[in-house]
Amino acid sequence: MRIRKIIDKTLEWLLVFLMSILVLDVLWQVISRYIMSSPSSYTDELAGFLLVWVGLFGAAYVAGKREHLAIDLLLQRSSKKRKFKLDIIISVIVILFAIVVMVIGGSWLVYTRFYLSVKSAALGLPLGVVYLVLPISGLLIAYFDIDNIHKMIINNREI
Repeated sequence: MRIRKIIDKTLEWLLVFLMSILVLDVLWQVISRYIMSSPSSYTDELAGFLLVWVGLFGAAYVAGKREHLAIDLLLQRSSKKRKFKLDIIISVIVILFAIVVMVIGGSWLVYTRFYLSVKSAALGLPLGVVYLVLPISGLLIAYFDIDNIHKMIINNREI
C-alpha cells in the first residue's frame, strides 16, 4: 500500500514536470517562430517526445486510479457477482496487454534502437531513451492492475 502511494505521488510529480516542460517548449517554439522569425530547430521534436511520455505515463496514472476511459455498459447491468468476475477478467486482459505489448514489445524496441544506435534528427538523442517510456509504463499498468485485483479479491471475499 505504501509503495503504491509513493508510485502515485512520483507519477503525479513526473507528469506535472513533463507537462510544464512541454508547455515551455511549445511556448518557445511559438515565440521563436512568430516573434523572432527564427524558428528553433529542436522544439518540434522535443514536443513530440514529451507528448508521447505524457500520454503513456498519464495512461499508467489513470489506469492506477481506475479512471481510464471504459465502456462499462455491460458492467452497469450486471449483478454484483458477475460484475466482480468481469472486473477480474478485464484486469487480467489489461495485464496481459501491458506485459506482452508494452513491456516485452517495448523492451525489444528499446533494445533494437540502442543496438542500432538510432538517434533523433534534431536533438541527437538515442531513440532508445525516448522509447523507454513503453516498458516503464507497461510495468506500472501491470503493477496497478495486479494491485487492483488483489484489492478486489480482499474486498469481495463474501461473493
